[in-house]
Amino acid sequence: MNGEKENALKTLKIAKGQIEATIKMLEEERYCVDVSNQIVATQSLLKKANLLIIKQHMNHCVMEAFEHDKGSEKIDEVIDLLSKVIGK
Repeated sequence: MNGEKENALKTLKIAKGQIEATIKMLEEERYCVDVSNQIVATQSLLKKANLLIIKQHMNHCVMEAFEHDKGSEKIDEVIDLLSKVIGK
């Protein structure tokens, strides 16, 4: 596993812990703003993990596709993915 994937995995595990903590906060009927802040922090971690995975894809899969004259297919794939990421 390369560095981007390792970092993404660590980040997702942290996000998992935050989700579990958020669930516990709701079960304990904690203050809504605190729960919301926890959700925002988790969303940030998920975005970070996604960017690491996209970076890994660009540095490995897309570069390899260009070496085999299939780069335009990968570019379209990445554009579709980024459209989902930014919500367009």
